[in-house]
Amino acid sequence: MVAGEKKILHLTLMRKWFDAIASGQKTKEYRLIKPYWVVRLENNSFDEVHFKNGYSRSAPFMRVECLGISKTREKYVIHLGKILEVKNY
Repeated sequence: MVAGEKKILHLTLMRKWFDAIASGQKTKEYRLIKPYWVVRLENNSFDEVHFKNGYSRSAPFMRVECLGISKTREKYVIHLGKILEVKNY
């Protein structure tokens, strides 16, 4: 990683959850503790979370500040801060 470069977590969401984060109602995103997420999230820290609602180039997109990741018995909890940018919404 280049000095000064932000570390970004990329996630795709269903519209319901994308809308809830965009409106400020949802301030945490959850992922089950499974091998795929353990590799991506365990012992990592991120500056931003980039959410997309779909896979097309024109899909709604949102940049959100990442305040950290904690862990419960069953889930990772991604703590979300300020919404930094919203496009195609």
